[in-house]
Order: sequence, then structure tokens, then C-alpha cells
Amino acid sequence: MTLISLILFAVVWLLFFAATTRYSVQMFQQNSYRTERYNRWLRSTREWLSRSNLVAVLAALCSAVVCHWAVLLIFGCWMLIIAIAEFSIDYKLRLVYTMRVKRLIATRLILTLLVVAAVAIFAPRYVVVAAMLMTLDYWTIVANMLNRPLERAITRWYYRDAERILRSMPNLKIIGITGSFGKTSTKHFLYRILSERYNVLMTPGNFNTTLGVVRTVREHLKPHHEVFIVEMGAKQRGDISEICDLVKPTMGIITSVGEMHLETFGSVESVARTKFELIDALPEDGFGVVNIDSEAARNHLKTLSRSVATYGVESADADFRAVNICYSPQETRFDIAHGECVERGYATHILGRGNILNITAALAIADRLGISAEASRRAVRQIEQIEHRLSMRRSAGITILDDAYNSNPTGALMALEVLRDFATDGARYVVTPGFVEMGARQYANNRAFGEAIAHSGADGVYVVNAVNREAITEGLADGGYDKERISVVASFSEAMSELQPRLRVGDVVLYENDLPDSFK
Repeated sequence: MTLISLILFAVVWLLFFAATTRYSVQMFQQNSYRTERYNRWLRSTREWLSRSNLVAVLAALCSAVVCHWAVLLIFGCWMLIIAIAEFSIDYKLRLVYTMRVKRLIATRLILTLLVVAAVAIFAPRYVVVAAMLMTLDYWTIVANMLNRPLERAITRWYYRDAERILRSMPNLKIIGITGSFGKTSTKHFLYRILSERYNVLMTPGNFNTTLGVVRTVREHLKPHHEVFIVEMGAKQRGDISEICDLVKPTMGIITSVGEMHLETFGSVESVARTKFELIDALPEDGFGVVNIDSEAARNHLKTLSRSVATYGVESADADFRAVNICYSPQETRFDIAHGECVERGYATHILGRGNILNITAALAIADRLGISAEASRRAVRQIEQIEHRLSMRRSAGITILDDAYNSNPTGALMALEVLRDFATDGARYVVTPGFVEMGARQYANNRAFGEAIAHSGADGVYVVNAVNREAITEGLADGGYDKERISVVASFSEAMSELQPRLRVGDVVLYENDLPDSFK
């Protein structure tokens, strides 16, 4: 074996290592840096049998038997092809190079160099074997375990700093928002309405974890803020109470309780108990608002010893209720019934019954904080669409209903209502991968969704990804949908390349949910 061949192999190996490490860390990030979720993803997607892992293991085995330049050439070419292909992929959710990610990559690189150097010194015959095995996905888990004490220390310091900032603002009004769906839209609507009177900060984007809230407090919360709206996400028991322990909300909204993240929660009852950790955390004089159109939320209310305000669209006994809803192509008009009072004249350009429900929750809090009906009406009329949450845009005469961030059965049915009732002479299309992270209920929910699509008036359906393909197509068949109008595709880009030539002026396309790259 020549020195040149070893050098060339080392260069190719570095490219291969960089490509596989980036992808592994990217998927680890998409699985919330949680080892158990990352392991579950490796098993469920059979990613441990990926091309890169198979090449690494085969190269290690062959090199252990015959360490010859010809072997290195064969596997070097294979690794180069994989590396180039990986770097050329345009992922929907790219790796975000946070300080934690940089530390994780650095630890994995240092660990790899130490192992390879040790083998080179004590068993040089097997240095290629060691180098190839160090590219396997599982070394990301090892690197994360090594970093855990440091990450915990850094997190504690950030957490205490956020606590200090919050303690320095005793008059700050803190409002928590949680739910299986609808919390981000409700957050934005509430922000717009309260801004009529207060200086308001809300957690940006999807900063709905404890660390996301800590980062928001440290980087964005200023002494002039009067209201802090905190979106609270949860994937397991205790997640909501952990955020509440930090921010200590005095008001809270529960937008829904549904079959989300059942893989970790186990049951809808467990989801309800977790969401209601927000209500449990409120002080005695706090103000909680709960959506009782959500059956699971209504049922859980019966177990509470404290009183809360309720809201809804369909529930006649709700304390705050949207009534007299009238849809038109230009706007949606509605009134708000509160006790014996009916506040009339609300109008919004936002689509869908679900968003009217979310606006109603925001109006309940606004009423509590002294926002006048006139100011609320003005704010509701000026609410802007939230991207990917049943937002509408038009291009070349084609209407796009973008509900790509929605991932729950209830919201999807509301989006299908909008598609069905949309005033158009053109064709209607649905592009969807269905719902995920629903445990044992996932197949049944996606099959029911397929049947609902069949009854929505859709002229064509594109079932994206393989994860729910069988369930959705069976549901479409249950609804008597013509299989000639069903297309199964591997990605959204493939769906659009097939759909684009078919689109005509007046057509309407509903994007219902999108999945991160960790789902195949």
C-alpha cells in the first residue's frame, strides 16, 4: 500500500466523515437532542442500515482481512459518491449550528481522532478499520453522553440568569399558552390584540421548550415589556410544569387536547394531565381559559377543583363563544357572546373555523386585561395570516391553502372544510403525508383522514412519504374515492413536479401537514 493511496483515502474519509456526522447531528437535533427519540428514529426508519453505515461496516470488515490499496480504492469511490450526494441534498429543516451543535460536532471529531490515533500507535494494521467504524451514527450518542455534564452546567447557568431577569420584573403579566394544536396561532392573535394597549413580548417561532423560553427571556425580554406571552410545548409529562416553574404565569390558555405525541404520552388522558399542568400552576387569583369544543379538555375540566373560563364555537355553554359566523371570499364576520352580552361586528381575513376559535381564546384574555371591544375589533380586523397555518396565497390564478404546520386530525378536518367550501370553478387538490407521533392511533387516524378527504370534494390527492401511505389510501378507498385520482409520491417536491402541469387558473391546492427530513 503506497503513501499516496493512504493520503487520498484519508481525504475522502474526511469528506465522508463530515457528511455522515452532519446528517447524524441534524437528525439528532430534529429529535430534540433526546437519545431515546433518536434511537427510536434509527429503529423505525431502519437508518442503521443506511448506505453510509453499510459502507462503513463493509469497509472495516474488508480492511481487517485485506488492507490493500485496491480495497481502499473501491470503498473510497463509494464513500466519495455518498458524501457528494449528502452535501447536495437540500433539506427542509437544515442543521442549525447552535453552540450546542458545535460542541457536539467538536466532541465527536476529537473522540474520533483520539481513537484513530490510539489504534495507529498500538495496532496500525487496523487503523482503517477504526476510522470507518467511527463514522457510524451511534457515535453521536456517545459524544452527547460525554457532553452531558457540560451541557447541564451551561443550562443551569442560563436558567438561573433567566430567573434573575424575571424576578427583576415583578409587575410583568405572564400568559402561558399550551395545547395539542392551535397554540402558535392563538399566541400571534393574542399578541396583536394586547398590543393595542400593552408593550408585549411573545416567544418567537417554535421556542416553546424550557430552553427556548430561557433564550427568549435572556435575549429579548426588556424592562419596558408589560406582557410576556409564553407558548408551551410538551412531548412528555412534566414539560409544561417545568416551563411554569420558570416563568410563573398568572394567566393561561389551553387551546386543545388531542392525540398528539401518543408515542411518549401513551394516552389522551395523559396528554390532558400534561396540558392542564398550566392551569395547576396558576395562582389562586389567576385566570385560566379552556377550549371546551375539545372533548378531552372538557372531560378533564370535570376533575378540577378550581374554576376556569371556557370558550368555544360549537359549545353553547362556553363563557366566551363565537356566534353568527358568516364566511365570504373576502372575510369572515362573527360576534362574541359573553354571558348576557353579545359584542358584534368582528371581522377577519383569517381562514377557517379553527382560527375563529383561536381568536375567541385571545379575546377572552383581552377582556380580562381591559382591552375595549372597539380596540379588539380593530386588532382582529388587522390580524395577518400566519405562514403555513391555513394561510392563503395566490399565484398566477392558483390558490394555495398552506396548512403545512398542522399535524392533527381536528385541524385537518377544519382545513378540509375550507377546501370544500372554497368558492371556485376550478379543481381542488390535497397534498399530504398525514399525521405522525400518534402511537397506536396513528394508522386509524390517518385512515379516517383519507376517508374525510374522499368526502371533501377533492379532485386529486397526492399522498406524500411512505409513513402513512397505506392508511391514507385505504381511507380514500373506504370513502369510494377513484384510485385513478390518487398519486403516491416520495416528497413534496415530487408532488409539485407532477401537479404543476395539471394546474389551471381557478384551481385550489391544500398543503395539509409537512414532515421533517427524519420521516421517510
